[in-house]
This record gives sequence, C-alpha cells and structure tokens, in this order.
Amino acid sequence: MPGQRADARRNYAHILAVAVQEVALHGADASLEQIARIAGVGSATVRRHFSTRRALLDAVFQERIEELGACARRLSSVADSRAALVEWLEALTAYAASARGMAAALALDEVGEEHVHACSAKLVDSVDPLLERAVRDGVVVAGVTTADLIALVTGIALATEHHADPLGQAERLLALAVAGISPLR
Repeated sequence: MPGQRADARRNYAHILAVAVQEVALHGADASLEQIARIAGVGSATVRRHFSTRRALLDAVFQERIEELGACARRLSSVADSRAALVEWLEALTAYAASARGMAAALALDEVGEEHVHACSAKLVDSVDPLLERAVRDGVVVAGVTTADLIALVTGIALATEHHADPLGQAERLLALAVAGISPLR
C-alpha cells in the first residue's frame, strides 16, 4: 500500500473493515458484492483491492495469522518441544474454531511459491522450526509436516463449526489427534 493515494488507502481500510464484519457473520463465503454495497463502493473497487477471494480472506485473517506466527516463535524457546508444539496446535485450533471463516480460508490455501502470501504458507514458515525440533527430539513421528498439522486443525474446525460447543468439541478432537501423532511415553 505504500505509494497509494490517501483516498485509496482509506478505501482499502474501509473495505477491509466491512469484509472482517461480513466474514464474521457469513464465513469465508461472504458475498463480495454485499461487502461492496455495505462499503459504499462498486464491486470493481473491491476486486481492485482484493483480486481474489483468497486475497480478501488473507487480509481479513492477517492479524490472527501474525499472532499465531508470533506464538510459534515465542514457543520455540520452550524446553519441552512436544509441549511447545501442542500449545501452538491448541492456539491454532482455538482461533480456527472461534473465528468464522478462518478454517475455510486455511482450507483454500495451497502451500507453494505461487501462494507465498497465503495464510498457511505464513504459518509454515513460523511453525516448521517447532515441528522439526519435536521430530528431532523423537516426540512427534517422522514424516509429519506443518501442512499436515494445519490440514488436521482445519478439518477439525470445519467438522465442529456447527456443533453446540464448537471450541470444546474441536479441543477434544485435537487431543485425540495429538495422541496419535505424538503419543505420551
């Protein structure tokens, strides 16, 4: 956004604020046309700022993704590598189960060079060191990838989003999955 005119930056911020509210209400399938209507701009203006739904969702969840990255970096100094990784998985699960649309945004992502700014790709960069240390310490089975863990949590969040207690159910399912990938000795 540097180099943009002040009115374009204001438009972007306003559209993003409306998008955050609409995604919270309607999830990842929030209507781009409705976002444009509420923001008082044309749909072409929304598409100029957010060329794809993925770009819009990345912007909506950018702050949460950055917080999860910071959490992973903070946990890298925890001595118990299993506990650190599990704590991060619990944080991701809590976010994905409580922020409507976030799990769907993560499910849309394909980690790779062409999507380097996507939500999952940002998480991989932060979490890989935690996972690699846990594998090296022998507390997570070899072959598990960060993308696997993100897909696991995404699936859990999507499967529990209509449950009476989505977070409680998601936490229960995560505990079952963790027992499978990192059994306590």
